[in-house]
Amino acid sequence: MNELKMPPSEERLLAAAIYVTSFFTTFIGPLIIWLLKKNDSEFVDYHGKEYLNFLISYTVYSAISVVLMIILIGVITIWIVGILAFIFTIVAAVKAYEGREYRIPLVFRVLK
Repeated sequence: MNELKMPPSEERLLAAAIYVTSFFTTFIGPLIIWLLKKNDSEFVDYHGKEYLNFLISYTVYSAISVVLMIILIGVITIWIVGILAFIFTIVAAVKAYEGREYRIPLVFRVLK
């Protein structure tokens, strides 16, 4: 997507809503917004895929942390994963509302 062209305010609001609704409905809210608008907006499609890739990646990191709790390091890593997920969700929502694409760090791209 060309970052020089500002997406319309409705698209920016929907893209930001993908991240904001994730605080209330981790999976369902963002999925519904993305499925309803992915064909109408390249910008919303980008952020929907980015969020779902983020969710998949950080779920894997959380599962690994839970397993690592056996050797106690997981107690620390689960907190780090949680704090990073919270911060990156807020940053992504702000960037989406500003009309910018944002690639969340440490995410493996399952959906392209």
